[in-house]
Amino acid sequence: MGDDHHLRCLINGAAAETVSVFDRGLQYGDGLFETLAVVAGRPLYWEPHLQRLMAGCRRLAIPQPDPEVLYREALELVGQHSRGVLKVVVTRGVGGRGYRPPERPAPTRILSIHPWPDHPETWRTVGVRLRLCSQRLGSDAGLAGIKHLNRLEQVLARAEWSDPEVPEGLMLDMDGRPIEGTMSNLFAVTDGLLRTPDLSTCGVAGIIRARIMELAEAMGIPCREAVLDMADVGRAQELFLTNSVIGVWPVNALEDRRWQVGPVTRRLSRALMQDAAGLSATSLW
Repeated sequence: MGDDHHLRCLINGAAAETVSVFDRGLQYGDGLFETLAVVAGRPLYWEPHLQRLMAGCRRLAIPQPDPEVLYREALELVGQHSRGVLKVVVTRGVGGRGYRPPERPAPTRILSIHPWPDHPETWRTVGVRLRLCSQRLGSDAGLAGIKHLNRLEQVLARAEWSDPEVPEGLMLDMDGRPIEGTMSNLFAVTDGLLRTPDLSTCGVAGIIRARIMELAEAMGIPCREAVLDMADVGRAQELFLTNSVIGVWPVNALEDRRWQVGPVTRRLSRALMQDAAGLSATSLW
């Protein structure tokens, strides 16, 4: 990326790359994180990412970081990077042995900048091969939607394959219903209707997932969250994946099923690219 000599990590506002071994984020996965695309020294979709982080803190009863401090630290870290990935982690902080949270937690803030992934352009234009994961997602309405640090299900799912030509896997819940990719949200288009799996019991409510639904509504494309099954996926005329770094990836294959990149996927992909370009040219918010 050419920026290796620049600041790479801030922990509680100071340049550092290590945390205490007693930090509850390390000990128990007791915390949250956000992953943001950085373009022209700006972290895209800062405000919705911040809102999700704060909502996660409320859900887990972790004291919320000061938004202005977090914003200032993000700018300090990404300002010299033309392109990259910003990761923001908030943990409950250092605690003693045992699961019981400390009565007065002092949260840890970790911001780090990473190189932009070298994904082939064809994954965005022609589509990607998707595989079906054996690892299932457990149901827990109390944790559903937020981006908490407990990602063992995704780690185990991603360990199921090593083929570099297959960049993503589809994860199902315990009832065999499609929920999301290991790192992405899922959309299916059937007869002009755009649907994305309901995430009320598991899964991460992605920032780009929400933005795609807003763009679809503005463009007159009917869209709704729904409980889907694998038959719905098989019947779909278009399938695509989203997250904050990849944007939109059309799916061209899942197991024996094949798809072409369809018109709804193309329209929404273009709209998202224009939306992101507008943000990077104006302001962080």
